[in-house]
Amino acid sequence: MTFFLTAISLIAFAANSLLCRMALGDNLIDPISFTTLRLASGALMLLIVSQRRTNAARPVKAKGSWKSALALFAYACAFSLGYKSVTAGMGTLILVGSVQITMIGWAVASGEKLSFLKWLGSAISMSGLVYLVLPGISAPDPIGTILMFISGAAWGVYTIRGKDAAAPIAMTSANFYWAAPLAILASVIFSASTHLEPAGVLLAVISGSITSALGYVVWYKALRHLTTSQASIVQLLIPVLTAFGGVAFLSEHISGRLLIGSSLILGGVGMGIIKKTHQDSSSSECSTLEP
Repeated sequence: MTFFLTAISLIAFAANSLLCRMALGDNLIDPISFTTLRLASGALMLLIVSQRRTNAARPVKAKGSWKSALALFAYACAFSLGYKSVTAGMGTLILVGSVQITMIGWAVASGEKLSFLKWLGSAISMSGLVYLVLPGISAPDPIGTILMFISGAAWGVYTIRGKDAAAPIAMTSANFYWAAPLAILASVIFSASTHLEPAGVLLAVISGSITSALGYVVWYKALRHLTTSQASIVQLLIPVLTAFGGVAFLSEHISGRLLIGSSLILGGVGMGIIKKTHQDSSSSECSTLEP
């Protein structure tokens, strides 16, 4: 079940990048409006899900956190702004690399002991990220790169803060409710640059209600059975899915740089999650993916 839930959430997150790039790359909507509609529609969907799941006899409640809401808003806003200038596959590779840096750093700082394979897998994956952003003709836009790094770091913080939540759906709902007003305020401040087309609005709503809200619900269910290091490594599969989705749905091209970077990242993922021995699978530190 953990494997299934993880796979569904990764597909949803990859689709998120494709929807955002589709809307912003074709100038169907401005980044701030996309962020606002994404968070607002996500909050509404989570409200519906929470109400359907609440037990009338023992209702589950969770208070929102301004820190988590700010991290969620920072992730979504930088995500939208970054995709104005980078392709879907490239942007997601940068973002997920940033997520890994944040979460592995937190795991080490928190005293989590990483196996040799996890260290080696992370190192190989990070070498793919470094190669990806090295200066050159095919290097991504520097501003877009910085924005995607910020987005990934914010998502890493948000994920860490929600990892041990007793009621992840209620907690995610509460944080969306807190984050939506921040996005609305940003839309008011930058109202002069507002640009909305029906197709862009639709893509933003789908991104918020389906691939974000429902994707987060599924992800947090899977996350409860993964260690912090495993979660960071598994998320490196997202850019690979996104890159090929970009080719299939956005007519993007897979450059040599993107192919090599993706290969290194994918190799690192495989090395990080494979159970080397039966002893590894029975270790309390290794909450490996179910077959």
